[in-house]
Amino acid sequence: MKLVRYGNKGSERPGLIDSSGVLRDLSQHTPDISPKTLGDGALDELRKLEPNSLPKVEGTPRFAPIVSNIGKFLCIGLNYSDHAAETGAAIPEHPILFLKANSAIIGANDNVVMPRGSTHTDWEIELGVIIGRETKYVSEEQALNHVAGYCIVNDVSERHFQNRLTGQWTKGKSCDTFGPIGPWLVTRDEIPDPQSLAMLLEVNGKQMQTGNTSTMIFTVAQIISHLSELMTLHPGDIISTGTPPGVGAAKKPNPIFLKQGDIMELQISGLGNQRQVISQDL
Repeated sequence: MKLVRYGNKGSERPGLIDSSGVLRDLSQHTPDISPKTLGDGALDELRKLEPNSLPKVEGTPRFAPIVSNIGKFLCIGLNYSDHAAETGAAIPEHPILFLKANSAIIGANDNVVMPRGSTHTDWEIELGVIIGRETKYVSEEQALNHVAGYCIVNDVSERHFQNRLTGQWTKGKSCDTFGPIGPWLVTRDEIPDPQSLAMLLEVNGKQMQTGNTSTMIFTVAQIISHLSELMTLHPGDIISTGTPPGVGAAKKPNPIFLKQGDIMELQISGLGNQRQVISQDL
């Protein structure tokens, strides 16, 4: 299934995308796509529905963040061997973890607003993993059974804030609007192998990032297992699993950063597309 939340901020409704790509309303069957919706039992009940019996949603409403009341927004850094190579960084021994503020979360096609004075805002296409049930000390072999589904994440980053303002990466990762997620939550049964997904990000129609989740240093299963040894993962937690090569800060001979009016377009095979226009706080 492809589950969505749609509508203006504060009045989002649950929906699904049927096999023809039509948005259908789910509000007669669930009040929201929330952590309570993400367990296997709740998802199985939604799978029993006949999509053609659900009301069509007319027009082109906004795609909202795919889950309400998200608990933790966990991010893995330097998790692609080819991205580590382009930055000159050593391969980490364990997954590098940082947190992104939940206040950064926006819908897949909402505008990204650079913070006041920003001149080093960058893009990062990533595979997002949505946890479906409480997860503690899970093995790698069982880890993917704890996933509700997958989505696209754009881990937008302000590199000066990240690297020069003294402190952890979180400073450059948590600016308002720096966490587009969606457009859909694609349930795990539709993504049998999360380690074989093609990824593409363009800025103003120019290809910037291409990659494949096959070059992850730590697989999705390894990441979930590792994090579950450090903390309990809860339904609705999102893990952003790292980015392939092509970030602006690593461009040679000169880095490239976003500016007002730029357009980012992202796609991951099976997970849909994102599109964000850049503006700047004054």
